[in-house]
Formats: sequence, structure tokens, C-alpha cells
Amino acid sequence: MIEIKNIKKSFGDKVILEDISAVMQSGKCNLIIGTSGSGKTVLTKCIVGLFQPDYGDILYNGVNVLQMSNEQRKELRQQIGMLFQGSALFDSMTVEQNVRFPLDMFTNLPLAERTKRVNEVLERVNLKDTNKKYPAEISGGMKKRVGIARAIVLNPKYLFCDEPNSGLDPQTSLLIDKLIKDITNDFNITTIVVTHDMNSVMEIGDNIVYLHQGRKQWEGSNKDIIFSKDELLNNFIFASDFLQDAKQLRMMEAQGKTIN
Repeated sequence: MIEIKNIKKSFGDKVILEDISAVMQSGKCNLIIGTSGSGKTVLTKCIVGLFQPDYGDILYNGVNVLQMSNEQRKELRQQIGMLFQGSALFDSMTVEQNVRFPLDMFTNLPLAERTKRVNEVLERVNLKDTNKKYPAEISGGMKKRVGIARAIVLNPKYLFCDEPNSGLDPQTSLLIDKLIKDITNDFNITTIVVTHDMNSVMEIGDNIVYLHQGRKQWEGSNKDIIFSKDELLNNFIFASDFLQDAKQLRMMEAQGKTIN
């Protein structure tokens, strides 16, 4: 679990985040959403320790990261998996070498054990027997799955995903969402997803934090969104007529009404 309490962050005279508090729950997909410039990326960088907030606390399982020693922070970083927006694979490395990279960097395991672990996570993301392929030889969706495999190879307690469906077709996006959801549940990971994908919000949003102009405007689950009266949230989530219709259908389903 990650708790953020009263976080404030400014750059010069410009306030980016103002008094943000939230709880990111273990075994749940915690989503951070909002328009461009709402503070999503800055908040995420504060949580992972890349930015120092001006004020507030960030607790990992009750321990304040802002008060940790350098050694404690190093240990914490090894418990964090990162899935980057563009997958961030090394083009000159094979799939196996890309996934093994964190093991090479942070462990002293024999090569045979590292390879065994790589094979385990590749199988978990349905990429068995792709070890010797290079990123240029696989699809965008497969690259995302390689990125997920690399992110979980060290058995992290925390998983951060930055726009995991960026550049993917709708069907592949659904597969990536399901994979993130399943891994989160199976390993009881605290997963934080920054996304603009409204399908992801509705499908895997166990806990959603909606930011508006640097403040937390709303927090709740994907089920809560259906009945939300927050006008800013509704305009953001259900901007199109199609999504408005989808909201009406979900409301009817939630109320047990028959859909003709």
C-alpha cells in the first residue's frame, strides 16, 4: 500500500500539485487520470522519488520515503517495477536480454537461475519461445508484454505503468489491461497506472484518482463513476455520445433493469 498525504509541488512560482492525498491499495489497479497538464506525471514522479515534494508525506507500507536513507531508498527501488509508455526496450538486445537486464543489474544469481526466471515471466505474459527475437521483430503489443515481463522479473511489490495502452489497437489494449489486472491480483502488487484510456478506466479501475488543475477532484472506483454527479469528471470520462450511451447502459445494468 502507498499513502500520499497533503502533497504540494511547485516549480518556481507555478504550483503543479496542491494538497493531494490518496491511498493506493495493494492487490488493486490504482489509476491516476486527468487532462494534459493536470499534474499526473509530476505526482507519479513524486511517488517514485524522482521529484521531492515541497510539502507532505509519501508512505510505502507505513514507511515515509521522504525520510529514508540512501540505502533504504536503493532497497525500495528494487521493489518497484516500471512499465514505460514506449516500452523502452533496448533495440540491440534480444527479448531475453531485455527482460534479464534488471536481474543482471541488481542480483548475483547464476546465469542459469536468471534465465529460468526470465522464462517464467515470459511464459506469464504469453511470450514463451520469443527469447531470441529482437524488438524490431515483434509487434507493439508484444513489446508492451516484454516491458511488463521486465517490470515484474524482480518480483516487485509496486508496479508503475505509464500509459500502457499508448499506440495500441483496442483489442490489444484489452489484452494488456487484463494482463496488468491479473498480475496485480495474482501477486498482490500495488499497481499505479497513469492513463488517458477510458476503456482502461472502466475495465480495471479498482481505485481512480482524478486530477483537475493540480488538485484531486474525485476519487472512487469504476463502479462509482457510473453514478458520479461530478460534472468535471463526467465531462472528462463521458465526453462522446458513445460513452454517454455506455454510461446509461451500465447504470441500467447496475440497477438490474432490462436492456431491450
